[in-house]
Amino acid sequence: MKYFFATCATFLFFAGTVFSQNKTLTHKVEKGETINQIAQKYQITPFDIYQLNPDAQSGLKLNTVLLIPNKKEAGVSVQKVKTVPSSGSITHMVIAKETLYGIEKQYKISDADLKKANPDIEIDGLKIGMLLTIPSKHPTKAAVKKVEKETTKQEQAVYHDVLPKETKYSIARQYGVTIQQIEQRNPEVVDNLPIGYKLLIKGNPSQTINEVKAVAKEEITDLKNAAIAKDTVVSYIAYEVQPKETLYSLSKMFDISQEELIKLNPELNNGVDIGMLLKVPSKIAAVIQEKKEYVSLSKNIAEGKRKKMVLLLPFNVSKIEGDTVNSAYSRLKKDKFLNMTLDFYAGALIAIDSAKTLGLPIDVEIYDSQESKNSSNVAAVIRDNKLQNANAIVGPFYQSNAEVAAQAVALNNVPVISPLSKDVGNAYANLYQAVPSNEVVKGTMFDYMRAQNGNIMAVVDKKKESILKYLREYQKNVPLVAFKEDGSVSAESLKGMLVKDRMNYVVMETANTWMIKTTIAAMISAMPAYQVQLVILEPNETLDFEEIKFSNLTKLKLMYPSVIRDCVTPEAAIFDKKFKSANNIYPSDYATRGFDVTFDTMMRLVQNVKFEQTVKVAATELVENKFEYYKKEDGGYTNKGVFIMYYDTDLIIKEAK
Repeated sequence: MKYFFATCATFLFFAGTVFSQNKTLTHKVEKGETINQIAQKYQITPFDIYQLNPDAQSGLKLNTVLLIPNKKEAGVSVQKVKTVPSSGSITHMVIAKETLYGIEKQYKISDADLKKANPDIEIDGLKIGMLLTIPSKHPTKAAVKKVEKETTKQEQAVYHDVLPKETKYSIARQYGVTIQQIEQRNPEVVDNLPIGYKLLIKGNPSQTINEVKAVAKEEITDLKNAAIAKDTVVSYIAYEVQPKETLYSLSKMFDISQEELIKLNPELNNGVDIGMLLKVPSKIAAVIQEKKEYVSLSKNIAEGKRKKMVLLLPFNVSKIEGDTVNSAYSRLKKDKFLNMTLDFYAGALIAIDSAKTLGLPIDVEIYDSQESKNSSNVAAVIRDNKLQNANAIVGPFYQSNAEVAAQAVALNNVPVISPLSKDVGNAYANLYQAVPSNEVVKGTMFDYMRAQNGNIMAVVDKKKESILKYLREYQKNVPLVAFKEDGSVSAESLKGMLVKDRMNYVVMETANTWMIKTTIAAMISAMPAYQVQLVILEPNETLDFEEIKFSNLTKLKLMYPSVIRDCVTPEAAIFDKKFKSANNIYPSDYATRGFDVTFDTMMRLVQNVKFEQTVKVAATELVENKFEYYKKEDGGYTNKGVFIMYYDTDLIIKEAK
């Protein structure tokens, strides 16, 4: 009843400004659906859904009925956005099938320029019927003077400090504005509403003429950098058209417009045929994200208010105390999950001790999350101990329980770091996956090989269905080496794919000893004429068998992606020594991860900027783990910090740079 009343109240409030009662649809939430998926289905934004269904901001519930604005009935609403005036500015109406890339190329402007002139793109995306302001490359002196005059006439800015239990709806009603206006002026609160946040309600923050000039200078620099990046990043490959592929699907696959694709391949004017060889941008060039710089955060420690970090670890003390059959000692011998927890905890304690030595202004609280795979007491622990006021939470271990924690502290936008789970799970804006997913790990390997201008081919056993599926979905242009009837690799097929004067990477995924031996034999026989290197995407125990000569693996410089650094470094040696001194044993991988995750979180908390800001601009590298977080499309953050390791001819595992 509460949900229904809140929905109706919001609906009536917006009826006179955005929608009318006969211009809405209903949608019943199905299992696994997200706000983003529903918004895409109806060609609207998540903000549109939240406006009519404020309770949906705390999460979707199965079978809940949502009110959906019927954009087809209501028509496209275009809101003019004030921009810095410039000589020769024009407008452009977005039509069907247009992309940002195509528009930017048409007007010869950078992505940064277009988005600065049209901030709605960052919020709503590119929509049919949207009117875009196309800025000129260089603001004139007259335009700058005009801005100087207008800044003196700006409406005085009105701010509101968010209080506990306040909602966007109540604040919007208080000031007579809409939730959409609040979110447009304060994009940081789209996914949450932090207590104490200073909301801009009306007017515009003052902007001096020097700031305008600085923006103009920055835009020109961005334009130059974009041109340089374009010249150096974009490369082309040959792609063979597969069955059922269309001009539309191909343009989406390589992230270019259909017009650009036809310009590269004029024969497409006659249609798309199976087997056609097309010139297309290398897919890696299309999905490259700006790489973050790896830095040391120890140089920028902020002074002032102390921060509070919480560890939620699954000790499950009540179960141990209630176990009348097994002693604590025998339980430790049997319970692998408890051993993993204690190892992680031991590593975290070393991190906490290091923070004390550095004098970091941070307090740490540790709680038993009382969790298993199917249950937990996480919500109660957070509620009873008022952990919504923490600055960051590390844990719980299970993905589903980490999501419960993220949801419980979402209103305060408290970062929740999931330290061990590889599951993709549901998206929460404040949830950080500290372990790279399997797709990210594999993708990093292919990114590296392409960055080396390598020629890639794959030897994949038919039993490796997950690898074959991955290649079909993400690496379509990687050819598969043929097999003979006896199951051995066809040396003729492999050698026919090799290219001279380039490194030839052979990705091998099989547990079949005969297949491995014939692949290695074919590669070694090709070494006098070609550069070849063996690559695996996942750990392969078969390579440890005596039948597979280790010397051959080093000769082919076996290379693989890894979440952890598999070689010894001076930093690792120092940590190992300190851990052994405290615990009388050397650290396991879980202990090292406990240190790395905990210390990285603490260092980000004590910087001069917010936790989210450190994630956006800085990547870190600790004892065995990298933390290079990127925002996911459906919300939250994923870690893309992966090491590329290889066996060198001196029999030592090294990191490929």
